[in-house]
Amino acid sequence: MAFSRTALLKPIVVQSAERHTASLIFLHGSGDTGDGIKAWMRAILGKDLKFRHIRIIYPTAPLRPYTPSGGAVSCVWFDRLQISPAVPEHVETMEETCQTIGELIDQEELSGIPRNRIILGGFSMGAAAAMYYGYQYGRTLAGIFALSGFLNTESAVYETLRSNPGKTPPLHQGHGDTDELVPIEWGKATSVRLASLGVKTSFQSYPIDHEMNWKEIDALTKWVEATLPEKY
Repeated sequence: MAFSRTALLKPIVVQSAERHTASLIFLHGSGDTGDGIKAWMRAILGKDLKFRHIRIIYPTAPLRPYTPSGGAVSCVWFDRLQISPAVPEHVETMEETCQTIGELIDQEELSGIPRNRIILGGFSMGAAAAMYYGYQYGRTLAGIFALSGFLNTESAVYETLRSNPGKTPPLHQGHGDTDELVPIEWGKATSVRLASLGVKTSFQSYPIDHEMNWKEIDALTKWVEATLPEKY
């Protein structure tokens, strides 16, 4: 059964308050939607996440069967054998997602925003997709962020960075220290591995489970503003 990619994406866009000179693409977790994570930001902050000069794009993942849910069709960026770093990556669906992300970035470039003024990130599965794309294909992006996410132990990303060292976007990570779905050790291991391969990483923990809180989003906001300063 074939599943479309970009045709199923319906990005929710929060325009910059003033002049749009940069963009942020925020990928949701498994089973969520772009509208869902935008609403989650609003619930945490008491208002929409918004920047003076940065447009935020919240895409929705395509529908596809998801093995950890017994093959049920859901909005997920990729499939996987189980939620564990110990299993092989599902390369076919990871590459499909990279094509989708690449098309979103192309659209931003067509609107006048260069790749070095674009941040890509996400929560949980969205964090994994962002890191995979960022260090495989997005090495001229301004930055990558990953909240409550991880890369598989044998991720293709690590071999790419080993065989093709050079400039990489910085990585900002946040993780709940009581996360039972994605243990913080998985996120830390990803950070250590990427740092050993030349990525500038920052890792912050929070007293939460598999979720986000105000402090985490505040830290992310400050990192985004430092990474994408206003430019006129």
